[in-house]
Amino acid sequence: MRLLIIGGGPGGYETAATAVKRGMEVTLITEGPLGGTCLNEGCIPTKTLCHYAELLERNLKAGIDAKPDFSAAVQRRQEVVRQLQDGIGMKLKNVDTVYGRASFKDASTVVCDGRDYTADRIIIATGSVSALLPVPGAGTAMTSREILELTQVPSSLCVIGGGVIGLEFASIFRSFGSEVTVLEYCPNILPRFDSDMAKRLKQALVRRGTDIQLQAQVTGIDGGKVTYLKKDSEFTVQAEKVLMAVGRRANTDGLNLEAAGIEYTKRGIVVNDSFETSVPGIYAVGDVTGGTMLAHAATYQGMRALNHICGLEDGIRFDLIPAAVFTMPEAATVGLTEEQCKAAGLEFRCLKSLYGANGKAVSMNETEGYCKIIVSADGHVLGAHMIGAHASDIVHEMALAMNLGATLEQLKHVIHAHPSLSEVVQSALHS
Repeated sequence: MRLLIIGGGPGGYETAATAVKRGMEVTLITEGPLGGTCLNEGCIPTKTLCHYAELLERNLKAGIDAKPDFSAAVQRRQEVVRQLQDGIGMKLKNVDTVYGRASFKDASTVVCDGRDYTADRIIIATGSVSALLPVPGAGTAMTSREILELTQVPSSLCVIGGGVIGLEFASIFRSFGSEVTVLEYCPNILPRFDSDMAKRLKQALVRRGTDIQLQAQVTGIDGGKVTYLKKDSEFTVQAEKVLMAVGRRANTDGLNLEAAGIEYTKRGIVVNDSFETSVPGIYAVGDVTGGTMLAHAATYQGMRALNHICGLEDGIRFDLIPAAVFTMPEAATVGLTEEQCKAAGLEFRCLKSLYGANGKAVSMNETEGYCKIIVSADGHVLGAHMIGAHASDIVHEMALAMNLGATLEQLKHVIHAHPSLSEVVQSALHS
């Protein structure tokens, strides 16, 4: 079987590598470098900077006078990206990789640089691009791409948007010494996360010196001057640099989906549970569908699409996709929020524990944080939300438990090493 994949991000290259192992003849067309947004201007470079910012914070807590070395962080970021790009290249050594922009000619033919490519099945994985507010001067602000090109730390930074991307950059540059202001339109940061967790994270960021303005409607940008409305009054923020981080939109530009008859909306390409589009044999995965815009979601959506192509069943739970925010402290979540449980009329209770009561956290001087587990009336875990050191790692314990349908009583009997940060989960379960 011949498979054509459009897009070189996680949803594309991971699927391509697996398809080759299953004996398929695979062609992958990518407009940008392998790895997509995640590797080149998203998850990976950002987390490299997060690591250096975290080292600064640890030194500060330990009373060590260490000057921020942003140039070293930038150099390391570049090295990490190159290393991982090389790794993807090796993974795709048996894939026909074509660089260029792909466009549909019809439902079975894709054109790239004047050449026609045909296949038995096609998977679209073109990802997303940064969204911009429809306000004067929006195009002058940096996006997540441009801010990663900075070689010096700005003295001040105004971040428009209190979602995952905005908060991560706000946290990074605050650690490196920038005066940071975050403007968020909604009543709280991280609007789609558990509100209790979002409020606690906001408090933690404010304590570290980040100015967060909620219910702030940005009306214009003029150089480094950002104007916004709050409670019918107009305010301004003056900053050396302005970052617009108000979400992302599906990247369908230039695909000519109409030629193939593929249904799509402003949100993205319409797909079913198998990620097949309105045209049989053509699939779409990842950000381009407008759903959960996370690299790991794209990877597993590609796996589901490939399984459907091969006639295989799987047990992937797309309602249990963990998400993490790499701020200082970290935040992580999986499953339903307390608000979603209430809206659905579910009977539940919340079990909580604090990092301050965890021996490992105290020894690390990382006592800021908590763990919250939402349990149904019959004792099954509905959701888990946590803030604190290594929350992005610990949350997977609950993701595993939820995927396997473990009950509260079963989880209580799981022995955890002492002292360990993961004991915050056990403490919550016994609370």
